[in-house]
Amino acid sequence: MTKIVLYIATTIDGYIARKDGSIDWLTAFETDETDHGYGEFYQEIDGLAMGRKTYEQVLTFGEWPHPGKPSYVFTQQSRSPDRDDVLFTSATPDKFLHEMELQGLKRIWLVGGAELIAAFLQCQLIDEYILSIAPIVLGEGIPLFLPSSTEMRLKLMEVQKYPTQLVQIKYTKEKG
Repeated sequence: MTKIVLYIATTIDGYIARKDGSIDWLTAFETDETDHGYGEFYQEIDGLAMGRKTYEQVLTFGEWPHPGKPSYVFTQQSRSPDRDDVLFTSATPDKFLHEMELQGLKRIWLVGGAELIAAFLQCQLIDEYILSIAPIVLGEGIPLFLPSSTEMRLKLMEVQKYPTQLVQIKYTKEKG
């Protein structure tokens, strides 16, 4: 069974990016001492799912940061990837999950953005939530969770405090 894992950084006031999509505020928490568990997490995933805007933001970082792992970009636009490991899809979240199960992929990182997260939430397809909360208040930006009619209860699994003052909270979807 394929698990969808939301692994994302957010500000303390719940924003994943500035209004323009910039995540420049996050660089203040980068350090040589810790990767905030990213390396271990990345080794445990089989593929990535991201929205088109997130994909375009990742392209501005320079070299593609996810070589060798299939990256599925959700878009309604007709596009051709520049890489073999980037695939564009217009599938619904439930059809995408079914395709990943058929391919035998066990863990998919739901990278973002907010619209794609909302679509997966609406279908109740997110199995794990790993939220890195940065001690910064932006006041405005792109919210982690868009308004939704879906209520979901989560079970706390772990809390990790890092020397950078960033806190990482891990939840799983509560059964029942």
